[in-house]
Amino acid sequence: MQEKLNIIIIGTAYPFRGGLAAFNERLAIQLQNDGHKVTIFTFNLQYPGFLFPGKSQYSSEKAPANLIIKQKINSVNPFNWIKVGKEIKKEAPDLIIFCYWMAFMAPCFGTIARIAKSDKCKTLALIHNMIPHEPSILDKLFPAYFVNSMDGFVAMAESVKSDINHFDKLNKPKVVSPHPIYDHYGAAITKKEAILKLGLSEESAYILFFGFIRAYKGLDLLLRAFADERLRKFKIKLIIAGEFYEDSKPYLDLIEQLHLSNCIELKTNFIPDDEVRNYFCAADIVVQPYKNATQSGVTQICYHFNKPMMVTNVGGLAEIVPDGISGYVVAPDPKAIADKLVDFYENNKIDNFTEGIIKEKQKYLWSKMTASIIELYSNLIK
Repeated sequence: MQEKLNIIIIGTAYPFRGGLAAFNERLAIQLQNDGHKVTIFTFNLQYPGFLFPGKSQYSSEKAPANLIIKQKINSVNPFNWIKVGKEIKKEAPDLIIFCYWMAFMAPCFGTIARIAKSDKCKTLALIHNMIPHEPSILDKLFPAYFVNSMDGFVAMAESVKSDINHFDKLNKPKVVSPHPIYDHYGAAITKKEAILKLGLSEESAYILFFGFIRAYKGLDLLLRAFADERLRKFKIKLIIAGEFYEDSKPYLDLIEQLHLSNCIELKTNFIPDDEVRNYFCAADIVVQPYKNATQSGVTQICYHFNKPMMVTNVGGLAEIVPDGISGYVVAPDPKAIADKLVDFYENNKIDNFTEGIIKEKQKYLWSKMTASIIELYSNLIK
């Protein structure tokens, strides 16, 4: 029988918002369900305001129930890192999980790890992105400092594991465990109900682009694909749902240039958790036209709502969306995207893909990720 552990998770969580916070909270819940004691140490300052591209870092929703979340970490204050490291060490955890996503956090996380760890305490890095979608000089300077403070690594795609190896010269233990399903957005509702909740017309069918908007997400590719005249016969509209994390003007200008204004629904504010299901349940298919990627939380929302997907063949996306089963894998090219959208509607693929999704989603249970984490920990203490 597995020993019950005292586990600390380091990363973003409530009162901060977004997919990473949701991930860490859901991970904590599963570890608690597995019988472990879990505390999340999150930030009292996550990013200086000038570094944050969105409108707000903070959630307007209620704090998650039954989780211990301590706001302790200042990402830019080295004296704070020392203090937090000592505080965590006093709690005598068996395992500290660092949820890592960007080089900016490497000095903070690496310092806390060095101070907090002990002979009985192991440090694991759960890596979302080792090398980010939009690299900077920090990605050459900082990651090795963090990597060297870890005992082992959990990557969510093979491509991420390869990126870790670029910095890990000691070949420390690593496992690949795919991003689990985001299942905290509530049960699915009917397409009709979702469309009405969004204030949209029932006369149209809908394609969805979901998530914050940055250059690497490839929204421009999807817009050019959606301008393909073959798609006009299907009476479909494109919902763009998510906050702009860069200048919106080039996208709005492109919509005008391509004469798409009448067939696009712009919902470009932050989408709170209690509205997410409306967008996914209203859509026939969700398109992720990324130019580069590791893995994506959007695919795991699709799996939760049994929604067909189209992803581009970049990073680890094709590992999660088997082509022809859960949806399409295409080149990051407007014509390739348009061709498959035409195929989807012409050949009425929605039922086939939905059936494939229901089978495929069993791979992405949270219990499988926590089992991978605990197995890696167990191997480290042998």
